[in-house]
Amino acid sequence: MPTTTKAPRRKSAAAPVAALSAGMGAILHSNGTTFRVWAPHATAVAVVGPFNDWNPQLNPLQAEENGYWAADVPGLPAGTEYKFWLKTEAGHELTRHDPYAREVTHSNGNSVVHNPSFDWEDDQFQMPAWNELVIYELHVGTFHAPDPERPGTFLDVIDKLPYLQDLGINCIEVMPATEFPGSRSWGYNPAHPFALETDYGGPVAFKQLVKAAHRHGIAVVLDVVYNHFGPGDLDLWQFDGWHENDGGGIYFYNDWRAETPWGFNRPDYGREEVRRYIRDNALMWLDEFRVDGLRADAIAHVRNVDGSTDPTRDLPEGWALMKWINEEIRERMPWKITIAEDLLGNEFITKAPEDGGQGFAAQWDAAFVHPVREALTTPHDADRSMAAVAAAVQLAYNADAFQRVIYTESHDEVANGKSRVPEEIMPGDAAHWFPKKRATLGAALVFTAPGIPMLFQGQEFLTNGFFSDEQALDWAGAEQHGGLVHLYRDLIALRRNLHGHTRGLLGQHTRILHQNDEQKVLAYQRWADGDGGPGDTVVVLLNFADQAHEAYRFGLPAAGHWRVRFNSDWQGYAHDFGNFESVDTEAQEGEYDDLPFHGVVGMAPYSVLILSQEPG
Repeated sequence: MPTTTKAPRRKSAAAPVAALSAGMGAILHSNGTTFRVWAPHATAVAVVGPFNDWNPQLNPLQAEENGYWAADVPGLPAGTEYKFWLKTEAGHELTRHDPYAREVTHSNGNSVVHNPSFDWEDDQFQMPAWNELVIYELHVGTFHAPDPERPGTFLDVIDKLPYLQDLGINCIEVMPATEFPGSRSWGYNPAHPFALETDYGGPVAFKQLVKAAHRHGIAVVLDVVYNHFGPGDLDLWQFDGWHENDGGGIYFYNDWRAETPWGFNRPDYGREEVRRYIRDNALMWLDEFRVDGLRADAIAHVRNVDGSTDPTRDLPEGWALMKWINEEIRERMPWKITIAEDLLGNEFITKAPEDGGQGFAAQWDAAFVHPVREALTTPHDADRSMAAVAAAVQLAYNADAFQRVIYTESHDEVANGKSRVPEEIMPGDAAHWFPKKRATLGAALVFTAPGIPMLFQGQEFLTNGFFSDEQALDWAGAEQHGGLVHLYRDLIALRRNLHGHTRGLLGQHTRILHQNDEQKVLAYQRWADGDGGPGDTVVVLLNFADQAHEAYRFGLPAAGHWRVRFNSDWQGYAHDFGNFESVDTEAQEGEYDDLPFHGVVGMAPYSVLILSQEPG
């Protein structure tokens, strides 16, 4: 394999100009704008734009130490378009976007001097406790797009915040919203990592979304992409002309470590300036834009070239980079959450840094979504594995139930050859009884199993097909399937203990009470404190078969009156549900399922009951 030699750091005898503002990119101040850029192989740098007729002779930057260049342009206001002009060691002239640009005209246009000041008014948002979070993943361009000729915007998302608040959502996870080529994309091809997508409304509109979400009691988590940059409209590529092995130059590895599934465009996590670039990006969202957390995309490809467990392909500097970022976030703002998409079941991703971990607060859990989706979509009841579902329910990383995010649908799980859960169950007829009923089993698992629950946009009103950045959500479904929206609202209220009798769903403890693989029934207990009790202990009973039970017996952990708080077969959720009567049960003495008490309830096919104790 070819190897790379680190680019030598340019040093200059020229001293930094004392009057220049600190920071990178375009730093607006009261008397104009300071520009600073890292270009260690440039022999000359200038800032150009309409303000100087794009003439590099008029506003040259002075060399600072370690390859940095800076200059002040008096009187230059916010909104000014600009670019950096660079002369390479080979004598070529390049015009580049500012790597730190907060705003651009478009991905292949000009950078814009951005004014970071914003009137946050009385925003004093308090991040919910992580065990109380209910996440709703959304894609800005398709979540709510009133004009079919253009993608949705940050302001369009604001229009739907009252709906999300009423549903019970207290956290939205926004798929990547930084500038990408064109107007439609999933967002995982960042061209300008510091700039908000122009077609979504840009940086001010994004701040308006964050402020509005906070006013509705909703946290904002932003999806960030640090495993690769680009590949399209990528001015970071060979930024100052230097490169090796036809690689990407100063911002990228220039050897075998550059290879990713998205091109040879992995950032060089071992270079101090690149590490700081990524760290500055993460902190900018949390500080300047007041987002409440970050979800780091495909983190396995930051710590390993192939995103695998092969130690010969590890990138220890990538691991160290994410650990450093998490440590700094925890030190400065420990209430903000960081979520990893690793999907390899590695508990060190969410282990504390002082214990050798990477320090993420939570991680998307493949060990939940895959067995649960298989249990939901398997055509024949006899082939469903209750043992696999039970294992998925009980899993916890580092003995912490809330170090994982659990879901049955995400942008990845409903695309790339896969579809929404109801569509997988019955292609072309997602509103049929079978897919609706089995999808409710999945919903109940997400909101009652230990973990941070997450929905993907439109899941609650039976959106079918697969996810595409060109297909906007059909919000008519929210009315057409209003009963199912009601079902999700009820589940979320139970999950968040809004009525005060299901505190156990916020707790760390889980126990399988009953596992019947012949009749495909599973029951488990959740509780928060001590041995549980009234107001705390919750029992979840799930029937994974197309078979009703008039009087189903199962073990209970304690005596008393157990009230049915939720019955997924209620006809108010869907007109074709059976309204199968499931009355409360009184715990009877007598050992069953190795428990001292047992109860008897009626169960409809493919249905869920959630019970909790009444006070004695």
